[in-house]
Amino acid sequence: MSVVGARPNFMKVAPILLQLSKYPDEFESVLVHTGQHYDEAMSEVFFRDLGIKKPDFNLSVGSGSHAFQTGEIMKRFEEVCMSHRPDLVLVAGDVNSTVACSLTATKLLIRVGHIESGLRSFDRTMPEEINRIVTDRISDLLFTTEASGNCNLQDEGVPEEKIFFVGNTMIDSLVRCSEVIARTGPGARVIGAGNGPFSLATIHRPSNVDDPDQLQKVLDILRSASRYSPVLFVTHPRTRERMRSLETQMECVEVEGDLQDLKEGVVYLLPPLSYLDFLYLMARATAVLTDSGGIQEETTFLGVPCLTLRENTERPITVQIGSNELVGLDKERILTALDRIFQGSWKNPKVPPLWDGKAAERIVEVLSTIKC
Repeated sequence: MSVVGARPNFMKVAPILLQLSKYPDEFESVLVHTGQHYDEAMSEVFFRDLGIKKPDFNLSVGSGSHAFQTGEIMKRFEEVCMSHRPDLVLVAGDVNSTVACSLTATKLLIRVGHIESGLRSFDRTMPEEINRIVTDRISDLLFTTEASGNCNLQDEGVPEEKIFFVGNTMIDSLVRCSEVIARTGPGARVIGAGNGPFSLATIHRPSNVDDPDQLQKVLDILRSASRYSPVLFVTHPRTRERMRSLETQMECVEVEGDLQDLKEGVVYLLPPLSYLDFLYLMARATAVLTDSGGIQEETTFLGVPCLTLRENTERPITVQIGSNELVGLDKERILTALDRIFQGSWKNPKVPPLWDGKAAERIVEVLSTIKC
């Protein structure tokens, strides 16, 4: 039983579902969508873009506080587990759906596999860090994406036989969808962005957008960045909601549909995009400014310079190889980095080990050895 709930989960689980479907005699694969992200822009479009089958169960939990959302998922997921009795529950990443479903399964004595185990920011003010630690502590199979994950789990006392270094399933999705875009060009839903250089931004962490002063800093940074090239700011619903209370929102340009004739000095506000639309823009961007963990990985694979507006990262491999730089909300650091990017003096990093589009194959290989 595979669980998805929020936007990042879909890219991590889709390759595993596709791989499991190749072995119908060996696996009965069931998909549960918790409904943590539930609208068209944040959920349904991903099933289409990634070729995921419709969920067998949709818990329709919706939004709420961390406690409310986690509790509701646990209550509803327990009913599904009791009726279906899976041999293994697969969860991915670090969202509330991940920890809620792993806790529920463990208490029902159902084994848990965690995709993307062992990542640590060592910042417990981040809700995702708590979700990672708890999920890893109770999981039976821990699938890691980079060497730091193995080291962190071993340091925490996880037996070595439970840890499997398999690579990154998010890169599996990226490889597959990049090939689709390369063959067909921008699809009917893919946004155009003219021919000139641009920077791409997406900011949604509570620490960056919930406090008006912090959000004001973010917007000031993006406006300063726009003097190098136009900035396309893809806004998460929570970010857009917070921006409505700021007068400075009027200094950005709202955009719906294709973009043409982009101008330097302008920050363009875009709504949430489908996976293919966002991937198309990310692959063409000169620079990406983000606080997302997954985007740090995707830009690394694509060779696009990434500036992470945080002081830490749970994906240290991206910093170690030089594709990603931690800049916080320090405008001077960011502008200095942009100087290097637009002058062509950014590093030329390599792709991390096992980020080759075959992580799902390795995971399913491990699953095939499990005795039910």
